[in-house]
Amino acid sequence: MSRVRQIEKLTDNKHLNMYYLKAENRLGGEVNYYVASRAKSIEKMKIKTGDNHPDGVIIYSLYGEKRDKVVLVRQYRYAIDGYIYEFPAGLVDEGETYQEAASREMMEETGLRLEALKLEDMYQKPYYTTIGMTDECCATVYGYAFGEVNSDGLEDTEDLEVVLADREEVRRILREERVAIMCAYMLMHFLEDKQDPFAFLKNH
Repeated sequence: MSRVRQIEKLTDNKHLNMYYLKAENRLGGEVNYYVASRAKSIEKMKIKTGDNHPDGVIIYSLYGEKRDKVVLVRQYRYAIDGYIYEFPAGLVDEGETYQEAASREMMEETGLRLEALKLEDMYQKPYYTTIGMTDECCATVYGYAFGEVNSDGLEDTEDLEVVLADREEVRRILREERVAIMCAYMLMHFLEDKQDPFAFLKNH
């Protein structure tokens, strides 16, 4: 059986750290593995706690009187030295629920107010993002956005443009632009469900 034998913290950063795992594979062979984690210490890593509390939140929201637009951000990311389309998102602060984090991040990144849907847990509980590289978990909050877009709440490290995309623009984005995979799947859903993109959340 594969297992981790030893963990060593390699960095000491505010939001993301690298950990070295000395492990063995299912045949007993030695494995050297590296994991990026939001945890500030080994004891707070999910490998130790065994839970999947949300490190972050992703916000899928509809906008407009007809709710026929989706709120996106076109954001610069250092990993690709370029811009990519994503949903508004951010980290969950200590002592904060992911619903509270969603409302706060939505206002900070877009200037819009969020009316979150109350849903069965299976739709919004934290799920792992890129488990081959990180133990990060993110919850998804669905809802409706209101107000006027502004950038007053952006941090200096955030380089993004808010995009209120109708279906024609969404189709162009999927064809021509770089898009985060979690966002891309939901945008494909948005294209197909023209009556109510959130119908799948209400039928169970």
